[in-house]
Amino acid sequence: MGAISQSDILGYLANTVNLPREKLDRYRGQVNYLRDRLKAYVDDNPEFGLVKMLHSGSSAKGTALSTLNDLDVAVYLRPESVSGWELDNVIEYVRELLIDAYHQMEPDQFSTGRHAVRVSFKSSGLDVDVVPVIPNGDPDDRGDIPNAETGEWVETSIPLHLRFMRDRKQSHAHFANLVRLTKWWRNEQDIKFKSFLIELLWAHVLDQGLVQPDDLQDALVGFFAYIVRTRLDEPIVFTDNYAASAVQLGGANVQVFDPVNPANNVAERMSSLRRQSLVDAAAAALDLASTASSAHTKGRAGEYYRRLFGPSFRV
Repeated sequence: MGAISQSDILGYLANTVNLPREKLDRYRGQVNYLRDRLKAYVDDNPEFGLVKMLHSGSSAKGTALSTLNDLDVAVYLRPESVSGWELDNVIEYVRELLIDAYHQMEPDQFSTGRHAVRVSFKSSGLDVDVVPVIPNGDPDDRGDIPNAETGEWVETSIPLHLRFMRDRKQSHAHFANLVRLTKWWRNEQDIKFKSFLIELLWAHVLDQGLVQPDDLQDALVGFFAYIVRTRLDEPIVFTDNYAASAVQLGGANVQVFDPVNPANNVAERMSSLRRQSLVDAAAAALDLASTASSAHTKGRAGEYYRRLFGPSFRV
């Protein structure tokens, strides 16, 4: 057993990594303000092109970091209002509708991006990315949402994604902590590793019993070892919302399937070079995490953990 304890890691999470509750509550309050104002506007203008707003992203999932300064929400459109439109036109349309709905805010607080409209709160500095969803009429608020990388429309269900995350947090007590630690490592090392992919890989290794979830340090070692051992060459499929037979395996370098949409390979665009870069980063992290977790003094362990998580690591 090493010099760094479980309580030390939990303290680091609480003091540095995790988004403080008061900050999260303040941010959620501003999102709720947007949502409530939109609901009131839609109630008064039933023909309005926006239908409703749902909270999404890491803050809704419970995996947000203390460095968070923007939130994600999804806004549902009336399908007939944007039928056949290009994404750029849909984004601009959403911006114009948001300006109409929140006329008490300045137009320059609404800016367009590749896949979302950004709403900037001047008082807090918080940015809210409003992503359009075109509902398809199926249950669980299913609809098409633009992929942030490709700009292509892909089917999703925000309620089912949130349920997937909630189920993992209930099944594995440290699921959210392990996701946050991995995202912090990714940010400190400047590694291209999507948050959604991190969440799904942790869900897989925990669901399959491939790591010991009760010990955060051992779990991290197991997670990095899994990436190095498999090179992410094994297809990952979740059966929460569809049968495994619904997935059609292809020739992508990495195949990790969305637990809501069996046609959506979350890692489809990962090139062989990028996969190798991630495997190499995981190998370096495995060496550091293994050495740190078995070090006999806190000073020595801290040196290795600072190389893994950056200078913020203090216990």
